[in-house]
Amino acid sequence: MATSTIVSSRTVLLFTLCLIVILATEQAIAQPDFPAYRCDNDGGNYSTDGTFEANLNHLLSTLIPSQRDNRPNRYFYSSSYGNDSDRVYAMGLCRGDVNPDVCQSCLNNSTRVIKRLCPNQMEAFGWYDYCTLRYSNRSIFSFTDSSVIQMWYITQNVSSDSNTVDEYYKDLRSLLGDLKSRAVAGDSQRKFAVGNVTAPGFKTIYGLVQCTPNLSQMDCNNCLDSVFERIQAYYGTRGIQVITPSCFLRYEDYLYYNSTADESQAPVPSPPPPPPPPLTNATTNTQGKKSNKSRTIIIAVSVPTAVLVLLIIFVCVILRKRGTKREAETRPLYESVDEIESVESLQYSFETIRIATDNFSETNKLGQGGFGAVYKGRLSNGQDIAVKRLSRGSGQGDLEFKNEVMLVAKLQHRNLVRLLGFSFDGNERLLVYEFVQNASLDHFIFDPKKRANLDWDRRYKIIRGVARGLLYLHEDSRLRIIHRDLKASNILLDEEMNAKISDFGMAKLFVVDQTQDETSRVVGTYGYMAPEYIMHGQFSVKSDIFSLGVLLLEIVTGQRNNRVPRGEDVENLLSYAWRNWTEGTASNIVDPLMRVGSGSDIMRTIHIGLLCVQKNIVYRPIMNAIVLMLSSSSLSLPLPSEPAFLMHTAMGPNLSLASDFNSSRVTDQSDHPNSESIKGSINEDSITELYPR
Repeated sequence: MATSTIVSSRTVLLFTLCLIVILATEQAIAQPDFPAYRCDNDGGNYSTDGTFEANLNHLLSTLIPSQRDNRPNRYFYSSSYGNDSDRVYAMGLCRGDVNPDVCQSCLNNSTRVIKRLCPNQMEAFGWYDYCTLRYSNRSIFSFTDSSVIQMWYITQNVSSDSNTVDEYYKDLRSLLGDLKSRAVAGDSQRKFAVGNVTAPGFKTIYGLVQCTPNLSQMDCNNCLDSVFERIQAYYGTRGIQVITPSCFLRYEDYLYYNSTADESQAPVPSPPPPPPPPLTNATTNTQGKKSNKSRTIIIAVSVPTAVLVLLIIFVCVILRKRGTKREAETRPLYESVDEIESVESLQYSFETIRIATDNFSETNKLGQGGFGAVYKGRLSNGQDIAVKRLSRGSGQGDLEFKNEVMLVAKLQHRNLVRLLGFSFDGNERLLVYEFVQNASLDHFIFDPKKRANLDWDRRYKIIRGVARGLLYLHEDSRLRIIHRDLKASNILLDEEMNAKISDFGMAKLFVVDQTQDETSRVVGTYGYMAPEYIMHGQFSVKSDIFSLGVLLLEIVTGQRNNRVPRGEDVENLLSYAWRNWTEGTASNIVDPLMRVGSGSDIMRTIHIGLLCVQKNIVYRPIMNAIVLMLSSSSLSLPLPSEPAFLMHTAMGPNLSLASDFNSSRVTDQSDHPNSESIKGSINEDSITELYPR
């Protein structure tokens, strides 16, 4: 009888324990979704049960240690795992005022939720109030991404009194400026600041800013500046919150963070109230938008879920201890890679490239440009590459060439063609790029047969990809790059028709805070060059904006910028688009071969294109605004003014220009009837011009 009682008691205990584990597991599976997240479809998809998925699972399971250690970076974790195209990069960041145990629990929860919300996608970002998690198939450790994932604001204004609002605005700007300075001054473990200020009417404003600690001080400053610019229109409201992958900001008129938080400690805060209601027009590039009710449910579910997760860990840790130890002994260590360490890591031997291209055979030749020929090659590991064999005769030294390669190689974005490395041997200088399968956009958009297969969805995807790549060059990279030769032939398309900006042979690097420069030597392609650049040699980000506007109109119409048939005559694209716009017949310019998608999106794109090609550079929008215009159909657009008409029908479709002239003289076709005579010598080995002239 006693034995039976003992067996029965053990059975009951085991049953109870299993029930707890089962209930806890069910709760863990039903964890709340991220209030804000982004599954980036442009990043591509991975195959189920493939190498990339195995690497992702491994990295997410090892990114956050199973037990909190005494390392100072317990609020920020970053690592990578795998090789080549199957390599995965991930980072987890906790808000700077949360308890480390809460941080660990939040991040562990995120690693489970993110795969459920973004299945088979190679790039994803998820945000909880306490932590964020991000992974990608490209390096994300040394680059700033200030694109807005989610933006909320409180609809009530602080006051109807304009004087009070002005004082509130002044105090708020002072607070945010102070918080930004403190966050930027943080170290590689923590870039975080909170604070408050008493505004008019005895209202206290509570602010919080944070950057991912991997950013340099300059990158953190630029990211927060970008966010500050976005919220200026809402400074009169009682609160706002902006989430980006690299930084975020929040201010409210109530205390929502731990008031004792500072740069040296992070006690447990009280659970904050739910975020304010979402702002539809100010929210971009996000999925999983939630109502106030759902956010309240999330908070209500979070606490018991965290407790149950801890129970699971407590019950299972002993049972899995031996297995975990055995697994750790057999699997390879994961790697932490921050950025390109040296230029030598990018150098290929000339013999390697010669073999890869079959001695630069004509059968492997992809094309010929002003800077040299491009060849397809295949490395010994099976990787396909594109090799640009630069023209000879440059006076550029080896050190300068290596420095330029290093600079361009650090420009990594999914909408830029990636420079893999270089090689040189005597006068031979080679640039090695990733191979992009579908050649350039001009092969599709100007070919009647091929462009018939480009429906509107594909064209719109290309447009948004180009816009994101240009935004990165102008604002989101650690450098400000002016491309100066943005055109259809310099937009490459991969196998999934994702756009990649290529050819930085004419690109110009701007120093910090520089907005404009001028040159006595104009380089570029007629039809895409801005009037102020052609006439006076002045260029800026607005020069690239003009080129983008021409490109948008070409994609919509399927016509080259200087060859639009009009009966027996030929009209340039800008005058053709403007004439139809002002006559209310803009639909006439839409490519008749295109299977039309959203008519409103097409008309909106034409509208944006005309805004970009306005003669007065002041009226042309910047890239931040353009990306927002393309992603938010409810955002009202200003009316465009008349564009500049500087393209002449006698010019060839892609005549490249490199000329010397006096700044007071107009360099145009009218000055040079023989177009070939205006071609001058250019530095054909140049990748970028590193210093302003």
